[in-house]
Amino acid sequence: MAQRVLVIGSGGREHALAWKLAQSPHVKHVFVAPGNAGTADNGKISNSAVLVSNHTIVTQFCKDHNIGLVLVGEEALLAAGIVDDLRAAGVRCFGPSAKAARLASDTSLTKAFLDRHGIPTARWKAFSSAQEACRFIISTDFPARVVRARGPAARKEVTITASKEEACRAAQEIMQDRMFGEMVVIEELLQGEELSCSCFTDGVTIAPMPPAQAHKRLLDGDQGPNTGGMGAYCPVPQVPEVLLEQIRGAILQHVVDSMRQEGTAYVGVLQTSLMLTKEGVKILNFKCQFGDPQCQVILPLLKNDFYEVIQATIDGKLCSFMPAWSESSTAVCVVMASAGYPGDCDRGMEVTGDRGKVFIVWGKKVTFGGVGAGCEGERADFGS
Repeated sequence: MAQRVLVIGSGGREHALAWKLAQSPHVKHVFVAPGNAGTADNGKISNSAVLVSNHTIVTQFCKDHNIGLVLVGEEALLAAGIVDDLRAAGVRCFGPSAKAARLASDTSLTKAFLDRHGIPTARWKAFSSAQEACRFIISTDFPARVVRARGPAARKEVTITASKEEACRAAQEIMQDRMFGEMVVIEELLQGEELSCSCFTDGVTIAPMPPAQAHKRLLDGDQGPNTGGMGAYCPVPQVPEVLLEQIRGAILQHVVDSMRQEGTAYVGVLQTSLMLTKEGVKILNFKCQFGDPQCQVILPLLKNDFYEVIQATIDGKLCSFMPAWSESSTAVCVVMASAGYPGDCDRGMEVTGDRGKVFIVWGKKVTFGGVGAGCEGERADFGS
């Protein structure tokens, strides 16, 4: 019997999740809460105003509307334990537990986990005092110029600075804006090419996805402030398969195995951002769900029924149900944002582009077919 599905979130990622789910004959309807302009009354897809921050209200909504599956796109809600609460109420839900989601939401915990298991990452140290952070920045023999605010509410608050003095100012600003007890993580600045590698995992087996590469800086030429991603493409042809196999085994599978060994099985989508440095591959961070632009370029290449992949992941059956990916297709996402992004900008403003405009990406012609709405361009069209 076809099921009703609830996707929680409001970005292009949630549009991509709903779009792919709606293709399944197992899915009767997809609700997106709160959704966006692209998911409003779109065939089998519609928006819902259910208050997603209240887990009790979401649980009741699922029971009232006979929801057979919930997908949580927003990482802050995963870190807040929405999957745990829904599952405790008997609602089938896709995503990691709150404890597992800390791999993405708590920077210092993640860094300590990587060090503990011998997984390469940038040199780092966490501080609860801006003065101590600055003393560390000035005294380091490596370029300590990446400043991260710790915690799920500040996941995108990453500052890449041009000097140690600028790094000190960034640390001071972050600590001034944080509540008592928050921390700032100072990291070594890594040089190289950045890459996103993701997988489905049932806590034991990983099902790798094709790699994607996002453009993080706001402006062309790798200039401007860091953002959540101004676009992405998939696959990444310049990365050899032998390196991808190394990443999947020595990093993704290693992380899943280590989480399970520490008593916290990780079930859902695990995405890692990596830097391909001269010294080898090093971890930048994790996401406990698809990244927004990455989701929009990875899912169009999935050849399987997405709903069936999710069910196999939840049921621990990935070992006998490996997803297949198109080897002849390429997907591209371009983000259009309101002026001022990623800082203060007008939300709810329509962002438009020239439909039919052709871009050249890796020698292939790609036709623009989407229209954005909101501060970050929240609508996406797929299949162009």
